[in-house]
Amino acid sequence: MNHRGLQLRMAIVGTILFGFYLAIATVAYAAFGIPLAIVLIGSFGLVGIQYVIGKKMAIWSTGAEDMPDEGEYARVHRSVEQFSDEMGIEKPRLMVARMGVPNAFATGRRGAGIVVVSEELMAILDHDELEGVLAHELAHIENRDVLTMTIGQSIAMIVGIAVHWIVMMTGERSIANYFLGWIAGMLAQMLVMVFVMAISRYREYVADADAAAVIGSGDPLARALEKISRGAQSSGNEVDDSVAALCIFGGAERLLSTHPPTEERISRLQSLEVAQYR
Repeated sequence: MNHRGLQLRMAIVGTILFGFYLAIATVAYAAFGIPLAIVLIGSFGLVGIQYVIGKKMAIWSTGAEDMPDEGEYARVHRSVEQFSDEMGIEKPRLMVARMGVPNAFATGRRGAGIVVVSEELMAILDHDELEGVLAHELAHIENRDVLTMTIGQSIAMIVGIAVHWIVMMTGERSIANYFLGWIAGMLAQMLVMVFVMAISRYREYVADADAAAVIGSGDPLARALEKISRGAQSSGNEVDDSVAALCIFGGAERLLSTHPPTEERISRLQSLEVAQYR
């Protein structure tokens, strides 16, 4: 599906993130005399490595395993195959995990996507509600916003590390300066993440709308979100920070939350006109 609003936001945020990245590379080149070729190769290589590691860490942190295509999971595979065909993407790898909370997330990219569904989620949802969640995760892969989020988080981490070391290397070698560098690095990383969050919440609304379009109604996903929210609250658990931004439900709503308020998502789904998100 063509979402100009999301594409424009990703383009703007991508440009800003590249500006942060370029600023760090310029400082490394100008202030510390590191050869430009090494700066570029090293930093671009680090982003690539972080993308691969981030994808694998999301899987490892949940202990996800491949979902069998038979028995109780056969219906899930059929639904995902049908939705993937309708969206014009390759069927992603399906995995199942015990996450301690009812949740699901997508990672990877078109042609190499992965959707992880928690056992707790499948235990509380009716099949049409589960289909709403699956369609939502497939929409993230189709819209390529998972890739943007992963790379954005990697750049934020690189900026944080770089600022930490710049403060340390330009000041006195002391414990106090080390902690000053650590604080400066954390603040710099948070600053970059503000721009990542600028698309994170919007992409959830878009994926909700896409899911409703594929399954023909926003009601099943709205019911699923309500059950997921109640299930998360009653469990007292939260997903690991490494995957929270990718999940359909991000946990406690905070100032820098990666997800919009659940009540607002449910309200929009219940009175959804798909065209309003395009």
